[in-house]
Amino acid sequence: MIHSRNHFLKISAMGFSLPMLETFSDSTINNSSPAKRLVCIGSNLGFHREAFFPKEAGRNYKAPTTLSHVDHHRKDFTVFSGLDHRAGNGHGQWDNFLCGNIKGTHSLDQMVADEIGHLTKVPSIQLCSGGIPGIQKVSYTKRGIPLPMTDRPSVLYRKMFASKEERKRTNYLINSGKSSIDVVLKDAKALSKTISHHDKAKLSEYLSSVREVEKRMINQQKFLSKGPTKINYKLPGYDPIAPSLMLESEKIMYDLMALALQTDTTRVMTLFLAGLGQVFTIDGYTLKAGYHALSHHGNDPDMITDLVKVESEHMKCFDNFLTDLKTKKDSQGEPLLNSTIVLLGTGMGNASVHDNSNLPTLVAGGGFKHGSHIKTNKDDRNAHLLGDLYITLLNQMGLERTSFANARRRLEIV
Repeated sequence: MIHSRNHFLKISAMGFSLPMLETFSDSTINNSSPAKRLVCIGSNLGFHREAFFPKEAGRNYKAPTTLSHVDHHRKDFTVFSGLDHRAGNGHGQWDNFLCGNIKGTHSLDQMVADEIGHLTKVPSIQLCSGGIPGIQKVSYTKRGIPLPMTDRPSVLYRKMFASKEERKRTNYLINSGKSSIDVVLKDAKALSKTISHHDKAKLSEYLSSVREVEKRMINQQKFLSKGPTKINYKLPGYDPIAPSLMLESEKIMYDLMALALQTDTTRVMTLFLAGLGQVFTIDGYTLKAGYHALSHHGNDPDMITDLVKVESEHMKCFDNFLTDLKTKKDSQGEPLLNSTIVLLGTGMGNASVHDNSNLPTLVAGGGFKHGSHIKTNKDDRNAHLLGDLYITLLNQMGLERTSFANARRRLEIV
């Protein structure tokens, strides 16, 4: 039995090193829902709130510096102020962004991926520009497992648009994985006869994950049999993965994200905008300090000016992404943005003091009636939470949810 147990664990480890092992479940999503896709973009160092939040509420607001770069899309997005998860402060709490008040719990994007992921070649895609973070995570499965991020555009490209040879290799690996899973299930059945009741429960949970992997493999083969997706896009000759090339990486990632949505390669995506010590040169001007140092500006006006320059570059990239989604059409001939929810936000409200309240948030597309600044008084005891907005987004995707973490009501977008 010792040999059988060791063999079981060895095969199990092999199985869970395979790519795309996100949770699979039967879809309960409403296909007539206004929104079909979800994109979540999170900035590690947040956005300087005074340059992001309009002073006026409602539709007739004056766009502040950061928002001015997307203001020509005003009818396609809504900006929110005063929202957060009522969670702790600090860089370590950034993970609350898509999880709610308890970091590491089922994230917003994966809730959606669990429902619709099997409809596409890739259930969900997690990306990063500016360096893979050592602390922050974005996406968590239902079991609290953080999903890895891809920071190489070439890797993403091959994952989405594999050549004939790459598809053959993937098919071979999937078939090999099926054999491994068969051995896992056989050994687990024998092992279950000799372990305690408590261990049987743990083993049962593990095997449920194995069966979910098996379903994902079968689904992956279905899409492999359809052949490669033809696109007209040329990658640069290098991967801009150095932190100093963050802005270049960001532009490419947005291009590939739009292509992934247009080709229905996936319907759920996240992009993490890292913030490290890189010193940017923007329009010939070298900033006074590194990005992270600028975020700890201590209210120094020159530092804030340079910080807003970086954030404006982020917003220019985002502006191009929105334009791309309005230009590209879905299978019904409608602009992708009409049926794609795009969430731009952060887990950090004020990086200078590591304050995670009043999180800058923007929602674009998705079939909502946009054009407003929805201002919430976060000090009101009945104030809306960021999770209330997430309930609204889930409902717009067709998921019948009445709660998200510690939030219990919708926040209407009007």
